[in-house]
Amino acid sequence: MDKDATMVEINPFAEDAQGGYFCLDAKLKFDDNADFRQKAVFDQRDWSQEDPSEVEADKQNLNYIALDGDIGCMVNGAGLAMATMDIIKLHGGAPANFLDVGGGATATQVKEAFKIITSDPKVNAIMVNIFGGIMRCDVIAEGIIAAAKELNLGTPIVVRLQGTNVDEAKVLIATSGMKILPVSDFEEAARLSVKLSKIMALAKDAHITLSISDQPLTTI
Repeated sequence: MDKDATMVEINPFAEDAQGGYFCLDAKLKFDDNADFRQKAVFDQRDWSQEDPSEVEADKQNLNYIALDGDIGCMVNGAGLAMATMDIIKLHGGAPANFLDVGGGATATQVKEAFKIITSDPKVNAIMVNIFGGIMRCDVIAEGIIAAAKELNLGTPIVVRLQGTNVDEAKVLIATSGMKILPVSDFEEAARLSVKLSKIMALAKDAHITLSISDQPLTTI
């Protein structure tokens, strides 16, 4: 309690032939929200032993965990992020990451989130799934558009937005001139993301460069 530890585990704990006891390994976790009062503890963190993308996400106050799949995910809320990864798996895909931008992300944070997602060479498609409560959908849209322009993204981006200022967000996306695919239905967005990822993977294997078509989504 004094150190705001959330876990202190000694495992394994061994006894030698002379009856001596040894702690062979230990795991200690500390509450990130307590770093302001546990400076001595958090100063011992060795960032060089952590995934560079996760380190960068931490600097941007983003919750990011790298995974082994090929569909990048950007979601607001841990529960919705888990549901998004589940439905991607349901349709035969594999999420490349868990990324929760939280309830109050700025357009700049959204842009930085895209930089982190696209730094993973395995990512063939990106699925954005935002439910706007406190988070405004138009802010998310501004960040997506800024990222697509700055990074010159060739990766397909499927965007599902619902909630606060969703109509304004749709106008921004429609008039951006960027190849961003808006889909209102959750399951359809996941299905399309998986299909696009598979198409992009085939193109990579054949050394063919693809760009997103202006044709209706039903032709994909």
